Amino acid sequence: MQIPILNGIYTDEASEFRTSYPVNMVPVPKQQGISNGYLRPAEGVQLLTTGPGIDRGGVNWRGLHYRVMGSKLVRIDVAGTIVELGDVDTGGLVSLDYSFDRLAIASNGKLFYWDGATLKQVVDPDLGIVKDVIWVDGYFMTTDGSYLVVTELNDPFSVLATKYGSSEVDPDPIMAIKKVRNEPHAINRYTIEAFDNVGGTGFPFRRIDGAQINRGSVGTKACCNYLGGLAILGGGRNEPISVWLASNGQTTKIATREIDRLLSNYSESTLSTVLVEPRTVDGHEWLYVHLPDQTLCYDAEASKVLGQHVWFVLSSGSGGVDQYRARNFVFVHDAWHVSDPQQPSIGTTTLKDAKHWGRDVAWEVSTPIIYAPPGGAIFHELELVCLSGRTEFGKDSMISTSYSLDGVTWSMERSINAGKTGQRTKRLIWLNQGATRNWRIQRFRGDSRARLSIARLEARVEALA
Repeated sequence: MQIPILNGIYTDEASEFRTSYPVNMVPVPKQQGISNGYLRPAEGVQLLTTGPGIDRGGVNWRGLHYRVMGSKLVRIDVAGTIVELGDVDTGGLVSLDYSFDRLAIASNGKLFYWDGATLKQVVDPDLGIVKDVIWVDGYFMTTDGSYLVVTELNDPFSVLATKYGSSEVDPDPIMAIKKVRNEPHAINRYTIEAFDNVGGTGFPFRRIDGAQINRGSVGTKACCNYLGGLAILGGGRNEPISVWLASNGQTTKIATREIDRLLSNYSESTLSTVLVEPRTVDGHEWLYVHLPDQTLCYDAEASKVLGQHVWFVLSSGSGGVDQYRARNFVFVHDAWHVSDPQQPSIGTTTLKDAKHWGRDVAWEVSTPIIYAPPGGAIFHELELVCLSGRTEFGKDSMISTSYSLDGVTWSMERSINAGKTGQRTKRLIWLNQGATRNWRIQRFRGDSRARLSIARLEARVEALA
């Protein structure tokens, strides 16, 4: 019998069935004659260079790689050489956007410009505190949480208090501003308002009444441009925080019940510091939700093909789920560049191995419930049908399986050798896998030394009755 592997099941103490998403294994909907989809190893991360501090955000401007590391704005060349360009103050994650001739950096409530030669701060007192910044229609637009502020067209260092705008449909604070189809959007805590450039002597943008959305973002970095609209970690008034797509005045929920349950484990103050970012690569449309102890990843393209929301978990742990140490993705110099939230390191993603910063990381997949025939069943044999023989050269790699009869407790793990490099026809088989009177869940574990793509799970089962 064939057993699905793209998602699994477990149970909790509240007597509920819960979804178990694959960890460090990416679901790929592709018919290859073995199954309709498979799981492949998530990308590895290899070190490129180290900088003057923890990375706080990056951007590709004019084909060059810019980041804020610690308090420094830096430029990184293709070989990883870092040039410090100036000081932009310390603080949390930064916002970066650019015009034709300036790169804007919102850092620690201040606004800086880099013009390719010099770094200068905007010191106009009418600017106020800067939480976020975008460039739209020749203006740099910022927000202090209460107002929308634009710089002068002919002088981006000048701000007039008579040209303040506001987002007034709901008295909730402005968390961020984003540009969608060249229209600035004020992303508030419980609402989103879109604006159109109408010119005039005052604030040059007017609210588009029909584009209001009654859900908002929990934090400044908890939203991003995604699929031609916005992805937001947040919600409306009097509802729990979830993950939504916002476009054309409407929202669509992409979080599953399991994702909502996972998010409910974090306080709103914790979620307000979360980074949400998009990435398009190899036919995937990924949305990363970087939680403090793991990253939840949604794949819009796989969801469309499979007809259900596809999520998986990314982690840099070697023995369980842990913080995912790759974020602030920037595609530049023909490669995806990432940073480590724990060390002042910049790296690139790779499919050649699955290690993170030179360290092995664990992966895990599990199955839905396998319901036994009346009277129970004996599991004589399990075979994990994989692309084997791609392990780290010269290294033995072990993978293990265990089973649960209640979704809470698990049997002792049984390990087998996944084979060495070049053993591409090796079959991964476990014999004598016990019996069940009711049902069971099967779980498989390994680490980045065993770089296996898993196509299907086959079981040879004998009914007892």
